[in-house]
Amino acid sequence: MFKPTAGEKLIELLIEWGVDHIYGMPGDSINSIIEPLRKKQDQIRFIQVRHEEAGALAAAAYAKLTGKLGVCTAIAGPGAIHLLNGLYDAKLDKVPVLAITGQVESDLIGTDFFQEINLERMFDDVAVYNQRIMSAEQLPAVVNQAIRTAYAKRGVAVLTIPDDIPRMEVGPEARVTSSLFVKQDVLPDKEDLQRAKEILASAESPVILAGKGAHGIRDILLSFAEKIAAPVVLTLPGKGIIPDEHPYCLGGLGLIGTKAAYEAMQETDTLIMIGTSYPFTGFLPKHAKTIHIDIDPAQIGKRYPVDVGLAGEAGKTLEWLSQHVSRNDNRIFLERSQERMKNWWERLNQQEDNESVPIKPQRVMHALQQIIQDDAVLSVDVGNVTVWTARHLRMTNQQFVISSWLATLGCGLPGAIAGKIAYPNKQVFAVCGDGGFAMTMADFVTAVKYNLPIIVIVLNNHKIAMIKFEQEVMGNIEFGTDLLNPNFASYADICGGIGYRVEKPDELLPALQKAVQQNRPCIIDVVVDAEEAPMPAKITFAQATGYAKHMIKELFEEGKLDLPPL
Repeated sequence: MFKPTAGEKLIELLIEWGVDHIYGMPGDSINSIIEPLRKKQDQIRFIQVRHEEAGALAAAAYAKLTGKLGVCTAIAGPGAIHLLNGLYDAKLDKVPVLAITGQVESDLIGTDFFQEINLERMFDDVAVYNQRIMSAEQLPAVVNQAIRTAYAKRGVAVLTIPDDIPRMEVGPEARVTSSLFVKQDVLPDKEDLQRAKEILASAESPVILAGKGAHGIRDILLSFAEKIAAPVVLTLPGKGIIPDEHPYCLGGLGLIGTKAAYEAMQETDTLIMIGTSYPFTGFLPKHAKTIHIDIDPAQIGKRYPVDVGLAGEAGKTLEWLSQHVSRNDNRIFLERSQERMKNWWERLNQQEDNESVPIKPQRVMHALQQIIQDDAVLSVDVGNVTVWTARHLRMTNQQFVISSWLATLGCGLPGAIAGKIAYPNKQVFAVCGDGGFAMTMADFVTAVKYNLPIIVIVLNNHKIAMIKFEQEVMGNIEFGTDLLNPNFASYADICGGIGYRVEKPDELLPALQKAVQQNRPCIIDVVVDAEEAPMPAKITFAQATGYAKHMIKELFEEGKLDLPPL
């Protein structure tokens, strides 16, 4: 009677769960897993990355884009350590990821053997499920429980497997469970719904703040917004929930947001938060009735006081409210907000039309807008590039992925790799700053190796530009932010891709048009203005004062400002 090894059973179970690819790098303590994986390459692909961090970031991005389990693997010791940044990204953005790590052989654990570290302790904080496999017979049940928990708790599951166990046979005494996760619809308590209905009945200037939890319910959300006459403000991970130029959309909030959104928040009497645990509460209204809808009761009222909490699935909750609240015929506040947003777009259009050299980063977004398809995937890195993309790129039906809560530099390229694997027939762009791209740029070779024709747009200003701006707003002189960059277009060519170097505004659109026609990974290296500050839509007195202090300090340092005589 044939008995599969534990390694073979592991791969078989992953396939049963619908996993079709794994990111990782082979090595000694997982070679007993890599071999059965090799034999199943027609069903589950191994994507060899150049750094395990990129593999974990790609797994997290895949989960964000598809809702499916992202899977990554690494050896014991250094490989497992490298996974942590990407796994924390998955944890904080609440998406299901499975990490499979090797470990020294069972009889060597506890002997301080080569590359042995306490992996269970190391992964304890990042994981919703964290177990070391103790035997071949235990493996099937633990694998199923790990994946089921990752889905149910929307988090990271970690399996640590000593190197000898995958080679052992799984006997008939092995525990048998199901490769099954059951979803449920959750509707809030009826009393809470009634209280929310009462608040909405008296609302004269309601505003909706929609976050990640509102993805996939566009029509329901817009129907509700229309009924209560509420403009919709989007959090950063909520970008794309509704089209940016939709009449009800006021864009983002906070330092990356719009003036129309800021002013609406200052004037609203009723705030409806949907699927968000928005952290920057200083931008939320000081005196407004607040209704908070979230599938996780622990998130309701966590950062901001609320009057009614609705613990339930956002779509079902909004459908109930839409059916039971009366139409708000007072459209004065909505129309005033729409007029402000119209003025905001006109202001951005002027910035995007700027033809100066070095190129303004806003103009890059304008050029991208002209070639991006309606169903494209955008993987955006962290930094000033986040501001320019969030403000200036008018999304319609595209998908937008970012490291929103951890905000880790280097997420752009791995996210694009995951996007192309998930959606091979769609345009996929990584929009990166030079600092973020340089952190994971080795894995551009991964895109070349697996023929993933992504387009990486690098905003190259030889600066960690957001930190430069933050230092200046604090009143300090810029320090430690200069970058020495290679020619990223030449790097693309060397790697086997295609590179375009753009230094003038009229070169932008032709480079993008050429890139989207290629069937190879491309890098568009755009030299942009390092002095273009990502000014917030509403500048506070403290920010203005700090910037003025910075300018005075800089003038003193350069000897351009003399002290007054005594």
